[in-house]
Amino acid sequence: MNCLDHRLLWNAPLNSAWRRSEAMKLFALTALVVPLLCAVPSSSAAQTVATLALGAAAPAFDLPGVDGRNWKLDDFASAKALVVVFTCNHCPTAQYYEERLKQFAADYRGKGVAFVAIMPNDPESVRLDELGWSDMGDSFEDMKIRARDRGFNFPYLYDGDAEEVSRAYGPSATPHVFVFDAARKLRYVGAVDDAERVERVTKHYLRDAVDAVLAAAEPPVTRTKVVGCSVKWGGKADSVRRYMEKLAAEPVSLTPADAPALAALRRNDSGKFRLVTFWATWCAPCLAEFHEFVTINRMYRHRDFELVTVSVNEPDEQESVLAFLKKQQASNRNLILASRDRETQLNAFEPEWSGAVPYTVLVNPEGKLVHSEVGSIDPLELKRAIVKALNERKPW
Repeated sequence: MNCLDHRLLWNAPLNSAWRRSEAMKLFALTALVVPLLCAVPSSSAAQTVATLALGAAAPAFDLPGVDGRNWKLDDFASAKALVVVFTCNHCPTAQYYEERLKQFAADYRGKGVAFVAIMPNDPESVRLDELGWSDMGDSFEDMKIRARDRGFNFPYLYDGDAEEVSRAYGPSATPHVFVFDAARKLRYVGAVDDAERVERVTKHYLRDAVDAVLAAAEPPVTRTKVVGCSVKWGGKADSVRRYMEKLAAEPVSLTPADAPALAALRRNDSGKFRLVTFWATWCAPCLAEFHEFVTINRMYRHRDFELVTVSVNEPDEQESVLAFLKKQQASNRNLILASRDRETQLNAFEPEWSGAVPYTVLVNPEGKLVHSEVGSIDPLELKRAIVKALNERKPW
């Protein structure tokens, strides 16, 4: 029954006292329930955003860019064509297209085509496990780092707070392209091309559309489906909070590990990339960075990845070590040296290591070290090493 059905039922002609009596009962029930349903929009309805119609005018925008200035639609007024692409940092599909978008911007700048990218996601609505193919999230600060390190040659604008501009355009996924002519009417909307992997591309939708617009012709294709990560519209903060609470409730344990156990840890027969960090409760840098390992585990553990922490505390300190791990919500695999003979146990893992902590290594499924650090980690560089290793082994 929708929001008006109970009114229609009450106002409908009824031929008998029995029907009127039943109608009164139904009305009493719906009078209580339906207003509640009508007052609260469904989550799916709240997240439905219509994509701009072909022929529509380009919605105005005034958004901050990673270059330190605000960009407006009017800044591109002299361009013969304007391409607006909605993209982001964390989406693996969007990452596949970064080099192609840079090449497009370079190829068409001299032809009078303006190109601008807008990040539409609410960073607070992205869960950690959704970052499993990325080294960073979609915050404005992360955007600045991505644009700098990837050498973006186009304006990269942030719309992750209010998302008003993004809702006006209506991208459904990242990346989502909108091509406007000189009059700023929408002539093409959809995908950049027909394949995420550049070697499989057979159709160049974006380039074909822009070439047609520059020639004052109709694009050969005006609309295509978009495959990529769905836009993370605001309003999911409660869902993310519940997700974090679920993670916080996971059990935390600590297991003694002797020399054979540490040798097996180093051989790595898990079939996964194994990140191992040696630490201690008396090591200030270890404690300061430990939360980074918890975050890394939550980002990548649904892929072929696992985190193992090894405390070099003495065995009789197990209780205090476990208390720290619980406070950190370290639900990954945690070990502690099984005896006071540290040298024998540490040599079983890596004879060339001096024993200084923190000490962190990434071991591939064949037992080869692909990344190692003695001392404090650089979280971003470590994430990049993990993502690179995972993607080279098993492209999504």
